[in-house]
Amino acid sequence: MRSAADPAHTAAALAAVPTDRRVAIVDSGFVGHLHALRLALTDPRFDACAVPGALAVQPGARSALARAVAADAGADSAPYADRLAAAVETDGTPVHRPELGTLVAAVPAQGRARQEAAAAVAAVDDEAVRLRTAVKSRDGFFTTFFISPYSRYIARWCARRGLTPNQVTTASLVTALIAAGCAATGDRWGYVAAGVLLLVSFVLDCTDGQLARYSLQYSTLGAWLDATFDRAKEYSFYAGLALGAARDGDDVWALALGSMILMTCRHVVDFAFNEANHDATANTSPTAALSDKLDSVGWTVWVRRMIILPIGERWAMIAVLTAVTTPRVVFYALLIGCAFGALYTTAGRVLRSLTRRAKRTDRAAQALADLADSGPVAELAGRVVGRMAPGAGIAAAVIGSVALVWTAWAYGFGARQTVVAAVFYAVLAGAAVARPLKGALDWLVPPVFRAAEYTTVLILAAKADVPGALPAAFGLVGAVAYHHYDTVYRIRGGTGAPPHWLVRTTGGHEGRVLLTTVLAAVLAERATDFPVALTALAVFVALVVLVESIRFWVSSGAPAVHDEGEPA
Repeated sequence: MRSAADPAHTAAALAAVPTDRRVAIVDSGFVGHLHALRLALTDPRFDACAVPGALAVQPGARSALARAVAADAGADSAPYADRLAAAVETDGTPVHRPELGTLVAAVPAQGRARQEAAAAVAAVDDEAVRLRTAVKSRDGFFTTFFISPYSRYIARWCARRGLTPNQVTTASLVTALIAAGCAATGDRWGYVAAGVLLLVSFVLDCTDGQLARYSLQYSTLGAWLDATFDRAKEYSFYAGLALGAARDGDDVWALALGSMILMTCRHVVDFAFNEANHDATANTSPTAALSDKLDSVGWTVWVRRMIILPIGERWAMIAVLTAVTTPRVVFYALLIGCAFGALYTTAGRVLRSLTRRAKRTDRAAQALADLADSGPVAELAGRVVGRMAPGAGIAAAVIGSVALVWTAWAYGFGARQTVVAAVFYAVLAGAAVARPLKGALDWLVPPVFRAAEYTTVLILAAKADVPGALPAAFGLVGAVAYHHYDTVYRIRGGTGAPPHWLVRTTGGHEGRVLLTTVLAAVLAERATDFPVALTALAVFVALVVLVESIRFWVSSGAPAVHDEGEPA
């Protein structure tokens, strides 16, 4: 910390700080809350951040700050830090100005104005504001009213003891894995313990994000861990329930895999729709207007958030039903509830897409193409078949997917007709993405592909009717789903899709479908070997994807992010 008497001394002080360091300039007359300064000076998500009387810049904006300092002539009577913030923004670097609410940040004149500012600071409890803003701005009913009222205090306790959000995230994962292990015992005490531990894991899951907001410890790695661990926790718990049920003589692996498929496809619908429309022009429709109108009525907001069964409500339901019923009942409730939520949200988004007049950007079309996860077979098919009519991508995807799933179901395990249907699916999959996905409903192409691939694996494993086939299929879908979630979070983080070699190595969705159907046909007479083949494929995909994913997220130079959006 250095004091500067004038702009010349400020320039000298800045020049003495290495360019790879964050620097901050605070006016000597600043009056305000400590948390107002925290928001401006310590948030790592933005290259430049400011509140009245204070400015902080990351290394990426140091050159813009240097130019602003050199050009400042002191003619403006505004506080020095405010003049620099305006100059940095004019130079082309966006300056984030956090909403302060009741917090005070000002550079008042001497005398009465300064006394009034000090009185305003004393009138507001800085810590209470900090605790309140630690809670996600938009969350589900269960989380808002049953978790956040006390989890924010756990977050503060963690902050005061030097714990990081990533440590709390890891603790949440470990707790959930122990819960899954308890469920796998198949005993009533195990189910009760599993339900309790799953709720504890969810409390910690809320706490890590609140700790990040409370202490402003945002990071790209942290956002990735939080998002991927949520899926790992939930799907591991499904596996634990299936193992526990098997100990009691009840095979629910198909239900467990069906639940994972439904949840993953639902998430891909969410991601694809948001990516397709977040920067589209003329983003209006009668359906959107009706939705906004419903949200203006207080109680409808909570009802609409609850019926889609977000993560808080979903985990609470799973925990309670695990403790008092059986795994089969848990999965039936999960499938019914999530199917209703998926139909509700998807129908609304389809209506919005059909009734709005918007122009989709090239960036959105590229994001949808990346989410499609098309491999070399689809690329070749796209070049051979050529571009279809505008907006026909979703039709090709649906026709190919329905034909594939119906054939796998109708002809059973090992049928050559399924291989033919997989070839047909691969050709239409290539045709579907040959033209940029800018049609009104083309955002549905990625989730349709996900549903086709995952459901085909489920059907073939179920039709094989041999021990271990469905658990192996669960592992394969889990490994592939991780790859698809990883793709989503890279795109959301602004770093682009995974490298093309990774998609080629894992075959793309159509390549994996072809390989799975061919394995089923080749092993038709030795169905007991099919689980081994699925397991080998699952291990290969998991190793390739995990190694590249961990390498990327640990070494990524992407800006720090944190999820403030819809609950998953």
